[in-house]
Amino acid sequence: MTQSQLEIACFNYESALIAQENGANRIELCDNMHLGGTTPNYILALKVREKLSIKMHVIIRPRGGDFVYSDEEFIEMKQDIKQFKKLGVDGLVFGILNEDGSVNKARNKELVNLANPLSCTFHRAFDVAANVEQSLEDVIDCGFKTILTSGQGVNVEEGISVLEKMQELADDRIMIMPGGGLRSTNIKLLEKKLDETFYHSSAITDYSDTANPEEIKAILANL
Repeated sequence: MTQSQLEIACFNYESALIAQENGANRIELCDNMHLGGTTPNYILALKVREKLSIKMHVIIRPRGGDFVYSDEEFIEMKQDIKQFKKLGVDGLVFGILNEDGSVNKARNKELVNLANPLSCTFHRAFDVAANVEQSLEDVIDCGFKTILTSGQGVNVEEGISVLEKMQELADDRIMIMPGGGLRSTNIKLLEKKLDETFYHSSAITDYSDTANPEEIKAILANL
């Protein structure tokens, strides 16, 4: 990657179009912003897929809250992956932990295999995972291509030293994608400290759940 790129977390149809029209490289489609993102409605995803020429990833997260899932929820995640694969999305975003905060390797591997050949991102479940180094190795071992993380901080600024360390430890085996409170006001700081990567932002600057086109442009201007 010669230059960093930008993924916009989109919680509605309008945001997806705004992301594309203002130069984002990819979107992550989600529902329920107030829950931190859950699996989007299939009809919404269908409408977005028809309109977008940029890449589209979809989150697979059956509910808000923790990342330890029941057998029924795990079945639901598998069904959702099958459905979204048929839709022709470019990647899937999910993450499952054990009760002790370790990465649930068996279940994550099963989902990565089911998603194949789509690229899989381990989402911000990583920010509550135990032991950064061990969890990083476990996620790589599961076959994920990217980790979306704030570096276990409240936001990317607070987690910047962990993000640096993760990039170093990853050593090009997996992409570390900073996300969580990432805005045009702090992107320069991250760009100074980190290697080229994908950045993740909702680009929301008010109390709505829709991306701000000017904010997207401002982030991109600093990449």
